Parts: sequence; C-alpha cells; structure tokens
Amino acid sequence: QVQLVESGGGLVQAGGSLRLSCAVSGRSFNSYTMGWFRQAPGKEREFVAAIRWSGRSTSYADSVKGRFTISRDNAKNTVSLQMNSLKPEDTAVYYCAAGPWATAKFEYDYWGQGTQVTVSS
Repeated sequence: QVQLVESGGGLVQAGGSLRLSCAVSGRSFNSYTMGWFRQAPGKEREFVAAIRWSGRSTSYADSVKGRFTISRDNAKNTVSLQMNSLKPEDTAVYYCAAGPWATAKFEYDYWGQGTQVTVSS
C-alpha cells in the first residue's frame, strides 16, 4: 500500500509561483512513476506532469510546458511540482498519483487527497 499527502497549495496572483510537494509512504516508492493531475470545477481530472522512477524522463501537458517542473527525491520519498508564471486557468485541485509510466488517470494506482491552487487575475 502507498499513501500520498500533498501540500503547498494556496492563493497566488497571476504571474506568481507555487511549489507543491507530495510525501509518499509505503513500499516501493522508487519503482513508481509519479504524476500530478488537476481538476477544475465542472471539468474532468486532467494530466499535468509525470516523472519516471529514475527521474530521467518527464512528461508534461502542453498547457504547462515551460512553466511547470516536476522533480522527485527518492531518498526522501517526495515528489514536487514547481509552478511558475501561473495563470487563472491553472486554478484547480492538484492531485499527486503513483503508478506506471502513463498520462491517463485510470492507469494510476494510488492518489492523494488533493491540494487547492487558486490563481487570481
């Protein structure tokens, strides 16, 4: 079993930055791809970014490329999402997830409870 707890969400003005963190407990953290997803009110949960267990491969949604950076620290069992140049359309609940190398939410096995990010214009 794997447990994930997100932190770092909050309210920020457009153009600002936030850093989300996800603390992972349980076994085999190093074997999982870690992903970030987000869900805005009335919308489907969508893929944001993913990083392989080795940290050598990453994937980003087109909407966040060049603004967001995913990273992981396998020694500390954490994964982070640095979000820069935030836009109002980035407002959503952000979820950390663990699973195989994939961008589809149904592929991921474990989920955190989510953290709210609100970007004001």
